[in-house]
Amino acid sequence: MITLSGKGSVTTCDGVTRRDFLQVGTLGALGLSMATFNALRAAAAEGEKPAADNGRSAILIFNLGAPSQLDLFDPKPDAPREVRGPFKPIPTRGEFQISELLPLHAKLGDKFSLVRTVYHTAAAVHDTGHQLLQTGRLFSGGINTPHAGCALEYLRGRRNELPAHVILPEPMGSTGGGLPHGQDGGFLGKAYDPFSINADPSKPGFKVPDLLPPPEIGEARLQRRRELRAIVEGTMKRFEASESARMMDANVAAAYRLMTSEKAREAFDLAKEPTRVRERYGMTRFGQSCLLARRLVERGVRFVTINTFITVFDEITWDIHGSKPFTSIAGMKDIVCPMYDQGYSALIEDLHQRGMLDATLVANLAEFGRTPKINPTGGRDHWPACWTCYFAGGGTKGGRVVGKSDEIAAYPAERPVTPAEIVATIYRSLGLDLETHLPGPQGRPFPLVDFGTQPIRELFA
Repeated sequence: MITLSGKGSVTTCDGVTRRDFLQVGTLGALGLSMATFNALRAAAAEGEKPAADNGRSAILIFNLGAPSQLDLFDPKPDAPREVRGPFKPIPTRGEFQISELLPLHAKLGDKFSLVRTVYHTAAAVHDTGHQLLQTGRLFSGGINTPHAGCALEYLRGRRNELPAHVILPEPMGSTGGGLPHGQDGGFLGKAYDPFSINADPSKPGFKVPDLLPPPEIGEARLQRRRELRAIVEGTMKRFEASESARMMDANVAAAYRLMTSEKAREAFDLAKEPTRVRERYGMTRFGQSCLLARRLVERGVRFVTINTFITVFDEITWDIHGSKPFTSIAGMKDIVCPMYDQGYSALIEDLHQRGMLDATLVANLAEFGRTPKINPTGGRDHWPACWTCYFAGGGTKGGRVVGKSDEIAAYPAERPVTPAEIVATIYRSLGLDLETHLPGPQGRPFPLVDFGTQPIRELFA
């Protein structure tokens, strides 16, 4: 929420006071620190040029909680029952089988491809997987790598007044580890954090809080206050003359443009969609987030991240440990899979029918897989040694499988794939040069991906 008040004072870090305090909530418009600004300036001095735009966008569906590879994407019908689980595989229109729990996925098997051998060797906690799969790196030494969508925004900027990167419906909450999840601008600074709607798009009367004018300021008055200079007192002249203030002006102006833009309001207005379309996606938080993601990329947003769930605690999720407060494999069947199958299949069909699929990468990721053997409480526990991610559109080919797991989907047997390669694949689809450097901590050049990291080329060949 943007709040402007005419009373009170704020003292900046260099001792300058201004009367009117401007707070930009999830927009993060004022979060550009001097350190980040200096880093950006250093990168510019080194001659870093914006990447050429290939016109593609990306939708990253993050399956927080981690789906079971054995019960969904990598069935092993010949394994013992305690391994294979209670569900049967079904054929698809691709070169693979998936679980009977995803019948709508099966009908679109020619549109997406599976990578069945993703693995990592970090701790088997949710937070480490969130970092790895969204940034390509584990956070260490105080270095937090930016989310792929945030890096894209830095390199390409926004296409119009809409944000370059939107997260739906809100950033990840607690998943037990107390570590960063990798869903922000990292060392690029708060200015590159994604825009979050922080609202449930399936609720009646859904509105995006940050697109509503503050109740204490009318729109006409808001228009008159577009310039930061109009809301600071005369004693701010020294600060206004500084480079950091000019950067602040640019970010505040972007925030105002978003809040006062009819195009932005229309893009987020799901009431514009026919009822039959909304119902096709499913009137669930995930289904309506998928529909909203389609509307946003259709109108110029470069990157949308959808969190299938927000936390693993207060709702039934993919985190199927079996014992309370978690759910069981049966709970996944009855509650999670129908919602997920409907929302994803509607998104892929809709993008295809609108001629948008080749220009939009849809990446379905998760932080790890589940244990090959069902535990005594009827669930599966964390397993980062092997799991499945999958991709549709964005120049990737559908209907194929990359990698092969062993006979119980416990370890890669052929073509192991790292999280860094997953993130590199996203960058490859978006046309980014993997040898590009970002302005890292203290202004030092920081590679977009680690040296030698390659995308999963089998998806594009």
